Order: sequence, then structure tokens, then C-alpha cells
Amino acid sequence: MDTDDLTAIPRLVTKAMLKHDSVRDVELLLLPERVVLLNKSGAAILGLCDGSRTVRQLVDRLERDFEATDLTNDVMKFLEDASGRGWVVVR
Repeated sequence: MDTDDLTAIPRLVTKAMLKHDSVRDVELLLLPERVVLLNKSGAAILGLCDGSRTVRQLVDRLERDFEATDLTNDVMKFLEDASGRGWVVVR
């Protein structure tokens, strides 16, 4: 993923699914033969990666939802890592 491209449109890979484990009250990313425990911010970012929003739109939404500012670098780093791990693809 190009870390400078706020117009990129990320989406979860086809084989991935987000799930809330109500027993443990945690967010999970389910992949073939792997389960990833997500923190609240990671789950929020991946939850918005549906292929309909640009990275800029993701950041704007997260800043509103979390009443925060300057999340661009953190979101870009997370998405770059998620892309490298095969969790998201970008167009």
C-alpha cells in the first residue's frame, strides 16, 4: 500500500471476516487457519474497509467517531501493516 495515497480504497480480503466474540467481549479477524485478536481501534479501522471509502474518508470517520484528531499517520501505518499481512487489499 502506498502510504502517501489518501485516495486509495482499502477492503478486507475476500477470505477475511470480522466477528465479535460476545463471550469474551473481543473483536476478531477470522482468516483461513488463523484468528487475530483485534484491539478497539484496529477493529474500527478494519470495519470500515469495505471497498466503498477512501483512506481519507476512513480517517475522517474515525476522527469523528473517536473524537480525535491527527489520526492519519496511525491509520496509514495500520493499513500498511494489515496489507502486508494479507488482511486488506487496496485499489
